[in-house]
Amino acid sequence: MDIIVTGSIAYDYLMRFPGHFSEHFIKDQLHRITLSFLVEDMTRHWGGIGANIAFTLGLLGIRSKLFGTAGRDFTDYREWLEKAGVDTSTVQVIESVFCASFFANTDLDNNQISSFYSGAMEYSKQFTIADIYDGIPDYVIISPSDPTAMLQLAEECRTQGIRFIADPGQQVARFNGAELKQFIEGAYALFANDYEASLIVEKTGISLDEIQRLVEVVVVTHGPDGSVIYVDGGQHDIPVVTPDQILDPTGVGDAYRAGFLYGLANRLPLKVCGEIGALAATYALEQVGPQSHHFTHDEFFARFRQHFGENSPLLESGKSHSITA
Repeated sequence: MDIIVTGSIAYDYLMRFPGHFSEHFIKDQLHRITLSFLVEDMTRHWGGIGANIAFTLGLLGIRSKLFGTAGRDFTDYREWLEKAGVDTSTVQVIESVFCASFFANTDLDNNQISSFYSGAMEYSKQFTIADIYDGIPDYVIISPSDPTAMLQLAEECRTQGIRFIADPGQQVARFNGAELKQFIEGAYALFANDYEASLIVEKTGISLDEIQRLVEVVVVTHGPDGSVIYVDGGQHDIPVVTPDQILDPTGVGDAYRAGFLYGLANRLPLKVCGEIGALAATYALEQVGPQSHHFTHDEFFARFRQHFGENSPLLESGKSHSITA
């Protein structure tokens, strides 16, 4: 099964603020904000939403094709991803610029204030799936990159009959209502966190029930409150997997998406797809950086069994010993 993961390829600069952002905002002064936060530490990590999803898919045993644009500083990053089980032959390298960069400051409540420099990502609108893939892949996930590129990819998928997952993420803030509706329409599934889902409803003027008539599956993540999968007029409530420790929320949603995609690739029930996503997300939450987590197949399935029981379809037919797509 061929999965193409589109989205940003970036370096993440992660900082930790030893306080609470909420204590530094003055309610009647929100129209003019001048704030500086002194952080305790900063680390650099491999990142970018597309690369993060492909990385966790690699851990799960699926060699997805990463489709995006990277800069001239991609050489070491490419080697890292290839070792993790990602096909980077479909990455387009732009030698005139550097990779995109993500700067995130996280407080004690795991709230984040972030900035993103597009770098090579800006060039992603110059390329199509047809440029890098001959035929019809099984799934394409369109995750945040250049907004124009995302709209173009969605239109290409609709035109070519490619089953795609709309994952607008942080770019919900960049799209207007008409663009969001255009991006979502015809998708197999829509992924969003609860805040993004609220923005989509507000900007499009379309209720969540109406969105469910545009796509087959809607997945809304709610942080520590788990996730909800809406399908066929009903819903599956997916609990979180309790973490052993909470170190950094960066990339947690990306890991969830990878786990969900693994379930789809193995034709598992949607509820089980969400449960796999929940466990993958917890592994990411327990480490600093979106590609710092690791697990063996046996470790993953043992932990899955502990939280979701022995009778899951995931654990049937020898899948607990061999991850395949």
